[in-house]
Order: sequence, then structure tokens, then C-alpha cells
Amino acid sequence: MSATRVFVARLAGTTVFDPVGDRVGKVRDVLVVYRKNDPPRVVGLIVEIPGKRRVFLSIGRVTSISSGQIITNGLINLRRFEQRGGEVRVIAEMLGRRVVFADGSGEATIEDVAIEDSDTGDWAISQLFVRKPKTGPSPFGKGPTTFVSWNEVREKQNRGEAQSAEQLIATYSELKPADLANTLLDLPQQRMLEVAEELPDDRLADVLEEMPESEQVQILAKLDDDRAADVLDQMQPDDAADLIAQLSDERGEHLLELMEPEEAEDVRMLLSYNPDTAGGLMTTEPIIVSADATVAEGLALIRRHELAPALGAAVCVTLPPYEAPTGRFLGVVHFQRMLRYPPHVRLGTLLDPGLEPVTADTSAAEVSRILASYNLVSVPVVDDKHRLVGVVTIDDILDYLLPDDWRSQDEDDPVKRTEPSDETGSIRIVNGRRGGSGTR
Repeated sequence: MSATRVFVARLAGTTVFDPVGDRVGKVRDVLVVYRKNDPPRVVGLIVEIPGKRRVFLSIGRVTSISSGQIITNGLINLRRFEQRGGEVRVIAEMLGRRVVFADGSGEATIEDVAIEDSDTGDWAISQLFVRKPKTGPSPFGKGPTTFVSWNEVREKQNRGEAQSAEQLIATYSELKPADLANTLLDLPQQRMLEVAEELPDDRLADVLEEMPESEQVQILAKLDDDRAADVLDQMQPDDAADLIAQLSDERGEHLLELMEPEEAEDVRMLLSYNPDTAGGLMTTEPIIVSADATVAEGLALIRRHELAPALGAAVCVTLPPYEAPTGRFLGVVHFQRMLRYPPHVRLGTLLDPGLEPVTADTSAAEVSRILASYNLVSVPVVDDKHRLVGVVTIDDILDYLLPDDWRSQDEDDPVKRTEPSDETGSIRIVNGRRGGSGTR
């Protein structure tokens, strides 16, 4: 293995390759075990492979580690990672811990950890990058940083005291909400709740939308009512409605009263529909324009980076008012059709004559059939007065059709593949809990 020193926080998201250059997955954490007199030893990496499954990659199967890429010898086990007693995740559990200097000069917080391989091929923690408390009065100032060896400090954690989650959040700041949700679900329960509490409202809202309902309720239960209402305000109305429906009637109503009136109104409307109907599945925030809006205006609206792709696939044209429930629904213009016409053309002249809206009480099964039959990514929903109240998107239908635990489902049997000889360098599935040499 190539001799090098690597900082663990920089490994998060690093691509793992097999010897022939095929991508295996991405690093999500480094696993270490403590030793009595020596620095903690690295036992392996937690790698996310396609399908968002996290597996264990033994350090003995790694031939090269750098901040840009990791090379394996091709052996990997596809069973889901399970943390054993005595094992510590560096990013999830060690960063943010407080340490005390052995010379009595004070304490600091671990911001990063360097691992290094020895002449024997074993990897261990070689240095800690720590930050001391700030000394100046400025609220924006930070304390000085320094590098220390493992033996120069000892960890400090008072009984019952929660670990700081700031460093973990900073390390995973670039993760997409779905990936961050999966990362949190892999943490020990208490650690997951600590990190969730420290996330900004909008980031936590995005993450909750990607979690199973049981974990959503668990996290929301840890938040005080004001904070919970702020997070619900940041969520998509349909996701917020689904979450509130899982709460007790008393707390759900109390949170609705604390939410912003406009957001709460959308959620109340969604809660009034049967969950197995278009009204119960729909999103209440599609792009809505007047018939006089131009192609240029429509394209500008769908370019917004925060807009979900399914919602950006088409704009809905209605009479005023232009918020759900709108004036009379006129039709839909798909973005491909807008691309075919000059910027000044009015959208009212480009309506799709073949797309009929569904009513709010249309069954979810019928909506699924319509989306599949006409190759649509969304279908508009109207009330009995033909006013637009929302749209059902393909991801709404997928959430409905997939089993409740689809995010955490695991395949017990590895995918069947032809097992080549080790010399080919291709990945070979190893049966058992973890792939590796069998020694720890």
C-alpha cells in the first residue's frame, strides 16, 4: 500500500475504484478501534455502493488511499454494514469531541483526524487537528488551531453530555438531502437525534422529507414546538401533511397553529383528502401562470434551482388568482413545447389539448395508470369548480406505490455475478457479514 497521511474529513465522498478503474462507491466514514497504549487502529471504511447501501470495506483490501481516490484489490462484501461493539466512526462519532491536553494547558475540539499507514501496512490515527477555545471578545472570532499526536491529549466527555454535532454537519454539508438522510439513519439513535437538532431548519426539512415516517416522528418529538413548526414550514406541504398525520391530533393541531398561516392552510387542505386519492398525494405548489405569460417568462420560472425536476417539467395556466385554489384551470404547457417557440409567444396558445386534469377524489391507482399510459411526470388536480388545487408528480406516486420501508430495505442475497479470478481485478462478492481477510 502506498505510504501516505490522509485527513479523514477530506475522505468523505471520495470515490472508491477497483484495480481496473471501475467505480465501486463512495466513502462515508472511517472505522477505528481503540487500543490501550497506542493510537486507535483503522479497521476499514464504510462505503456507500449503488442502491445507497453502506457496506464495510476492510482496510486490508485497500491498496491505495489518497484524498482524491481509493483503490481496492477488488474484493467486497455487499451485506449492509452493522457497527460492532468497540468500533468508532471517525466522522460520525469522533469529530466534534472535546479533548484535554496532557500537559494541562487546556482543552480543544477535534476538527479533523489524520490517519497514516505504517511499514507493516496497518493504518492508525497519527494526528489530530484541534481547535482551542477563542480568546478574543469578537462573536465572529475563532480559537487557534494546532496539530497534536494522540498521546498528547485525552478525550473529555462528561457523563450524559451530548457530543458536538457541528463538525459532522460541516463535513457532510455537500451531501444531497437523500444521502444525508441515509447517513443519519446509519448513526446510533442518540447521535442521529443530536445531529438532527443541530441542522438548520431548511436543511432538516429537506432531510426529513427523505426519511421513513417513523424516524420523522422520532426526530420531530425531540424538537420543541416552535422549532418543529419552523421546520414544517420549510417542508413541502404534502410531506408536512404526511408527517403531521402521524402525530397525535392534539400535537398536530398545535403545530398547525404555530405554522405560518399560508403554509398551514395548504397542509390543512391536504389533510382533508383521503390519502389514497389524488388530493391526498398532490403537491400544492406547482408553477402557475396566466394565459398572457410568455414563453420567456415560463422558462425563467422553471430554471429556478430549488424547483424539483418533476414540477419544472410543465407550467399550469389558469385564470386569476394564481395560487391554489386558483381561478378556472385552462391547461398545461410542457417545457419541451416552450423550447420550440420564440420567447414572445403567449403560453395560452400552447396548451396541451390532450391532457385532462384529474379530480381531487380520483384514486391513486387511476392517477398511476394515467401517468404510465401517457408517459407523464405530473398531472394537474382540480376541484369540483374546475379550479387548480395541485399536481400529482411521478415521485408522489412512487412514494405511494413503494413499500413503507423502501428506504431501508436490504437484499439478503448478493446479486448473482460470475466470479472471476482475483487476477482480473474485478469485484468478487464475499459471502458473510463483511468482506475481508477475516482478521481484525
